[in-house]
Amino acid sequence: MRTLLLVALVCASACAPKVVTAPAVTTPKFPEFTRPLVPSSFAGSPAAENASRGWTFLQAGDLRAAEREFSAALKTVPAFYPAETSLGYVEIARKDAKAALSHFDRALELNPQHNDLSALLGRAQVLLSLNRETEALAAFEAALAADPSQTDLARRVEVLKFRSVEQGLARARDLARAGRLDEAVQAYTAAIASSPDSPFLYRELAGVERQNGQADAAIEHFRKAVVLDPGDAKSFAQIGEILESGGDFEGAARSYADSLAIEANAGVEARLDDVRARSARARLPAEYRAIDEAPQINRADLAALIGIRLATLLQNNRRGDGAVITDVRNNWAATWILAVARAGVMEPFANHAFQPRTVVRRVDLAQAAARLLSRVSVRDPARAKAWESARLRFSDLSSGHLAYPAASVAVASGVMKTGPDNSFQPSKPVTGAEAIDAVTKIQDLAGLR
Repeated sequence: MRTLLLVALVCASACAPKVVTAPAVTTPKFPEFTRPLVPSSFAGSPAAENASRGWTFLQAGDLRAAEREFSAALKTVPAFYPAETSLGYVEIARKDAKAALSHFDRALELNPQHNDLSALLGRAQVLLSLNRETEALAAFEAALAADPSQTDLARRVEVLKFRSVEQGLARARDLARAGRLDEAVQAYTAAIASSPDSPFLYRELAGVERQNGQADAAIEHFRKAVVLDPGDAKSFAQIGEILESGGDFEGAARSYADSLAIEANAGVEARLDDVRARSARARLPAEYRAIDEAPQINRADLAALIGIRLATLLQNNRRGDGAVITDVRNNWAATWILAVARAGVMEPFANHAFQPRTVVRRVDLAQAAARLLSRVSVRDPARAKAWESARLRFSDLSSGHLAYPAASVAVASGVMKTGPDNSFQPSKPVTGAEAIDAVTKIQDLAGLR
């Protein structure tokens, strides 16, 4: 009987669960590992006890025992995600990043809120070791969102952001230099995703888009740059250039003016002057805009050129008797015809007709130029003395000709040129280009440009 009892006790002892004693840990082997928190619903459960012992084994450096305990916890409760997280750290200790990543991913799948700080941090560290920095940054940001009090983590996120932007920027610039513009745009877009408040990234992206013919996208990103950095004079100027090339002269003028309000720049100032002139010209009648290419101009064309570009010389020079003109009411250049006639620069004919469609000859241009130059001489008598006293000789126009004085002044001042053999060619029709050249020279002599 005694023998049977002894055998029964031995069998009972053999069949009872073995109690595993965790070692005492004075110096953790992996102090950088973040221990997962056990949800309150699992507190005191056998799975929680397994996990607790497993973490102690892990910090003691006994990876096999740690794995056994964490696996036992999952066998008991398959949804016990802290054990899955802990297995990820076991694999990190074994330097098996891919195996670790699968455990952390599984832990986050099991966690209904997907906010297990330990799993997020472990996953981020593994991704970093795998050189998947963009994903690592996202995991670190998720960990920081789970626990905003982690100041060290916040600093790490900022460092990673900077590194990510720096690397992405270098790659984007290399691609742009290599002419791989579509890829460069993608690289800049990725860099902006990491640092959305960096104005220089938008400026550089816009520059690549402009080079790639994506004008609308370029303007959008230049404008984003100036929103983030209102002192970005260069981006305002770039917006102006794009708008100017697209024919939006008024918009371009506003952008150039915005740029100059921030920073003086002779080049931008010149572009502003030019685009304002082009804007004004674009608002003028089509007949005026066609003058420069006309093989010959008429009196309406010349009146418009003078009235628009030399308006200052016409002011305060109106004739006291006015000018009665009967045939320009419906003419496109009526306003300027009246202005030049009242100023005495272009006279109507004896019957009060201006004859706006009559072709302008070189002698007609010389007479109008001489009358304008007389107004210039009032402003600068010393300079005008040279051309007023000149008595030039022309092979086809005698000094006794009625138009000779005007022709001499026009050529001596440099406003008009002579032809072959020093001929003036008084009856030759004037081209649009010739008329514009003469008016431009008068502008220069009068200091109006």
